[in-house]
Amino acid sequence: MEAFSVKYMDVRTAASQWELTERRITMLCREGRIAGARKENGLWMIPENTARPMDRRRTKRIRTVEKTANLPLPIGVSDYKELVSGYYYVDKTLMIKEFLDMRPKVSLFTRPRRFGKTLAMDMLKTFFEISDEDNKKYFSDKKIWFCGEKYRLEQGQYPVISVTFKDIKFASWEQTYEALRDVIAREYRRHIYLLDSNQCTEYDKNYFRSVLDGTVSEVGLTGAFRNLSYMLHIHYNKSAIIIIDEYDTPIQQGYTKDYYDQIINFMRNLLSGAFKDNSDLAFGFMTGILRVAKESIFSGLNNLVIQSVMDEKYSGFFGFTAEEVIEMAEYYNASDKYEEICEWYDGYNFGNEDIFNPWSVINYFCNDCFPKAYWQSTGDNSIIRQIVSEADEETADHLRKLMQGQTVCSYVDTSVIYPEIKSNPTTIYSFLIAAGYLKVIRKDELYDGNSICDIAIPNKEIFYVYEKEILSALSNIIPQASAIAIQQAILKQDISKLQETIQKFLINTISCFDYAHENFYHGLMLGICAIMNNLYRVDSNKESGYGRYDIQLTPLNKNLPGIIIELKVMNKDVSEEMIETELKTSAKDARNQIDRKQYITDMKQEGIRKFLKIGIAFHKKQVQMVSEIEENDIE
Repeated sequence: MEAFSVKYMDVRTAASQWELTERRITMLCREGRIAGARKENGLWMIPENTARPMDRRRTKRIRTVEKTANLPLPIGVSDYKELVSGYYYVDKTLMIKEFLDMRPKVSLFTRPRRFGKTLAMDMLKTFFEISDEDNKKYFSDKKIWFCGEKYRLEQGQYPVISVTFKDIKFASWEQTYEALRDVIAREYRRHIYLLDSNQCTEYDKNYFRSVLDGTVSEVGLTGAFRNLSYMLHIHYNKSAIIIIDEYDTPIQQGYTKDYYDQIINFMRNLLSGAFKDNSDLAFGFMTGILRVAKESIFSGLNNLVIQSVMDEKYSGFFGFTAEEVIEMAEYYNASDKYEEICEWYDGYNFGNEDIFNPWSVINYFCNDCFPKAYWQSTGDNSIIRQIVSEADEETADHLRKLMQGQTVCSYVDTSVIYPEIKSNPTTIYSFLIAAGYLKVIRKDELYDGNSICDIAIPNKEIFYVYEKEILSALSNIIPQASAIAIQQAILKQDISKLQETIQKFLINTISCFDYAHENFYHGLMLGICAIMNNLYRVDSNKESGYGRYDIQLTPLNKNLPGIIIELKVMNKDVSEEMIETELKTSAKDARNQIDRKQYITDMKQEGIRKFLKIGIAFHKKQVQMVSEIEENDIE
């Protein structure tokens, strides 16, 4: 018999006591970092005597940097010299030390977009390159300069070839090849002094000119990096460094735009020429989202060291660490916003480091600390839309769990290739981790070099990316005429018209195979609600009151009613005579559940005072709805 009984508090009470967000406490419970926390009826409960948990992101004392005036934030600045000359810079120069301590011949860094890859490569170029300008001034007050003379002596000692493929996003192979040729020609133009070099032969110079004027053949262009590194080597009598930023951007485009084989063949030969058995190469650096090892792009390249999001080395050099974000918040007088920044932009785990999305953090500070999904607009998220539209039942179920804040266990192969994403469910999660759409909470390493991982959505910002793309994919199944009729019925609160329109849609559109799964109806209603996103914020399966509602439409204009929808699906056999009666009973039970679980609690707290509560019941191609309007006086 227990000597005493433990009393529990819910997440909301704990959040008030500890001055943390409810989302942060829920995350700590899921990660097992609050002792004794347990779930009751789907809600986390915490022992009342639990002390405020230590947040490992705040365990280090941060030195406040003294600056005379606030520097501007470097939005979209990826030129290292420009950035350190006039903007706030998060010092990542110790990456140079880590590289020089190990000196791998060729390094590939895979990270999500907008996590500082291009800036990091430009930093390396500025540090290592032989230049008429004295580049020491860009490092003399940085961390690398205080690491010792042996590191300082490496500055300005190598000829450098540096290109970025980040903007090569075209619809055809012909356009892509032309863009690749122009990028390479631009780098040749930067080294045009080689045409006057006494060390280079006329044969070499003729090739050089053919690259500049665009007459080089496609086959000839694949040797561009090898030939340029040779000319630089004999001119300077020093081996060259080759830097290729975002090498896989044109590969992803080739996959989505159906010229995959052509881009793979070209890139295989281009990169092999640069990095495989190249005696004129000092070191090579590449960045990308995927490792793409199975493509045989790096076939036989046994000097390649890959540093992925799963690896511990270089883990703190892409993105912002907690200490860097705290220091930045102090500098911009926003220390009180740290928890909000964590909720929106933290959650990535690179190796052993907690990482924040740097693009979003910078935009957050630049926009008066207003939180929103800044990263969402920086690139094409269509890969999620494609995955959703082609998802099998298991993948769809996992996506729903992820959007409900749950974790999913999956095999993670860090050498995933684009063609496998469509056909192999495990590679879907591998890609989403590499691309920044999922985080690894726990991993068990396997003998094949891969892992079994518990994965989850990193933060609130990425949740909205999923929500937008998933709703977009689902809404595509709703015909335009039906969409207009449904929107008008909701706005007019005409439930009989709404039921009639959805009934007609079910009869004319879906097959018996669709409604074989309960999740079809939930997806259908999400798609229907997606057409309202110009007037409402659409949420699904989130906690409010004493449970999780199915669908909530929070009005962007508070004069509109908040809408809560609860769904029921009847799978039992019912006689034709009793279907309508049974459905109405089930719909009424769904409507009553909204009151019983107090699902409108969150919208009330947002100042919404009028609510449309809808219970919907489905049975195959039939539907019944029961609704109620509730109005509350403003207190």
